[in-house]
Amino acid sequence: MKNSALILTVLLSPALFPSCGNKGTEYDISGNFEATEIIVSSEANGKILEFNIDEGVVLDAGQYLGYVDSIQLQLQKKRLLASNGAVISRRADVTKQIAATRQQIANLQIEKQRANNLISANAGNKKLLDDINGQISTLERQLEAQKSSLEKGNNSVDKESAALEIQVAQLQDQLDKCKITSPIKGTVLAKYAEMGEVTAMGKPLFKIADIDNIILRAYITSGQLSKLKIGQIVKVYADFGDEDQKEYEGKVSWISDKAEFTPKTIQTKDERANLVYATKIMVKNDGYLKIGMYGQVSFGN
Repeated sequence: MKNSALILTVLLSPALFPSCGNKGTEYDISGNFEATEIIVSSEANGKILEFNIDEGVVLDAGQYLGYVDSIQLQLQKKRLLASNGAVISRRADVTKQIAATRQQIANLQIEKQRANNLISANAGNKKLLDDINGQISTLERQLEAQKSSLEKGNNSVDKESAALEIQVAQLQDQLDKCKITSPIKGTVLAKYAEMGEVTAMGKPLFKIADIDNIILRAYITSGQLSKLKIGQIVKVYADFGDEDQKEYEGKVSWISDKAEFTPKTIQTKDERANLVYATKIMVKNDGYLKIGMYGQVSFGN
């Protein structure tokens, strides 16, 4: 993202530049209009298979414009999804796997209860009860070992599957970057590529700027610092040639905290002044203001 830097800004004396459309108006500073520009570059390598864009067209934020060839990425994603499906199929159903052992334990618990009843009636064999308890104990240890083995196997499968899912997500991110979209709502200023061309990551595709909210960049002297503050509402006059002029409401959005030497092209009220402060004034564009157009500002105080 960058600001238009092709602007030469001039601080004007009211005596040097009388008002055209607003006779009697005194201007405190003057400058040129600029806008926040973004050069949108390709995030993928390959041939541009679709690119629906023209200079001067207004785009919405996130608007789809086209895409770069992504067939190889799609095939890689399908292969990984198939591999992940095969890995997941190896996951054991622990409940089903241990169901038989649980049933054996449940059956022995019933036999144990019967043996206890017989012993209570002095009609049972205590050795039979001991044998049943031994079998239950053995099956319970087998059940725990079986569960542990199955869970370890499933954990290994889950980790392998998670690694594949990460690779799928990486490919999906690359696929998403094959799509060409507008990062902001704005007007296309320049188009650098055409459909059918081979592009590369970082290669510029088009330039877009938000010209709904345009900026007047100007410079103020140290003597004017006390007359201007951030958030202050000022009057902005745009020159359209000859004596055609239009008034807008502007809002001071930024004043540099560092002084800089006066550019050679700048004229000031005080010819001895050699330090100025850059400032930005936000203006709502009604469609008439253009980048590079000349504008003047009155502080109104």
